[in-house]
Amino acid sequence: MSERKITDRDYLFVTAMVEARKARMLTRERMEQMLSTGSAADAARMLNESGYLDMSEMDARGVDQTLSNRRRRIFTEMSRFVPEPAVLDVFRAKYDYHNAKVLVKAEGAGVAAENILSTAGRVEPEILNMYFHEDDIRFLPPLFGPALREAKMTLARTSNPQMADLVLDKAYYAELLAMTKPLYSPFLYDYVRFLIDTANLRTVIRTTRMGRSQKFIRSVLIDGGTVSIEHLAASVGSGDGLSGIYASTPLRKAAELGAGVLHSGSMTQFEQSCDDAATAYLQKGKLSGFGLEAVAGYLGAVEGEIMAVRMILTGLMAGIDPEELKRRLRDTYV
Repeated sequence: MSERKITDRDYLFVTAMVEARKARMLTRERMEQMLSTGSAADAARMLNESGYLDMSEMDARGVDQTLSNRRRRIFTEMSRFVPEPAVLDVFRAKYDYHNAKVLVKAEGAGVAAENILSTAGRVEPEILNMYFHEDDIRFLPPLFGPALREAKMTLARTSNPQMADLVLDKAYYAELLAMTKPLYSPFLYDYVRFLIDTANLRTVIRTTRMGRSQKFIRSVLIDGGTVSIEHLAASVGSGDGLSGIYASTPLRKAAELGAGVLHSGSMTQFEQSCDDAATAYLQKGKLSGFGLEAVAGYLGAVEGEIMAVRMILTGLMAGIDPEELKRRLRDTYV
């Protein structure tokens, strides 16, 4: 007998749980109030009522570690209730690939990396580190393991960290697509395709500004998005062409801003628009009364909130003008 198909009803409990949690998430107004204190310690104290540990006496490293631990705790707790592990893995996999990049580059440089690995991935950092140095990929996720080995070999062969990163980036997005197809969720599958479109748009802008050739740009673009990579590569040098390619996508505004800084200028607004488009996409999950979409939207929102809190606290610690930090704030999920 075949396995029972998971339906939205299987998500009833976890949806109710995340709905309750959303009530404590930070709004943009609350973040601006934190910045208005002008003090990292005072801003940190305001987070206590949203369930954050007290970070008022911590330095930047302590804040980073505390926020990383918070992400890990949320992922671990959610894993007990989400009926389809791949939903969580879509958000956890990037930390595995981040760790892979760190390990590959650290080995190439002859330095240790154990203390800077993320704990939020699918593979415990200590175990990943052990497998990496033993060159044993048997127990790693099936697409991730071979990519890790290939990146390691690529760096050894070319001495080019960017080429090793490219191996891992292409494997990362290929794995996300492979994860989401069996879920039969257009929402999550299209979200992954949106992420690929975003990555490709950023790549075109950055590599064009670096003066890279069309051939090079074509070689580093990722397959699987909604936007043709051939058209993207051909748009090099033409801001209007780039805007037109993304005109019917959620990244329309970001592409227009990117076209304006293809060769020079600040990329802050462009980067912010890319992130805001991701938040806008995930907010669609709130339209679902219950189910995978609502849970995925919440998981993406957790990521965005943690990034914002890190920026606020470390920015204030560094003495950055609170008004400048307000301008850097991304749209919030709630």
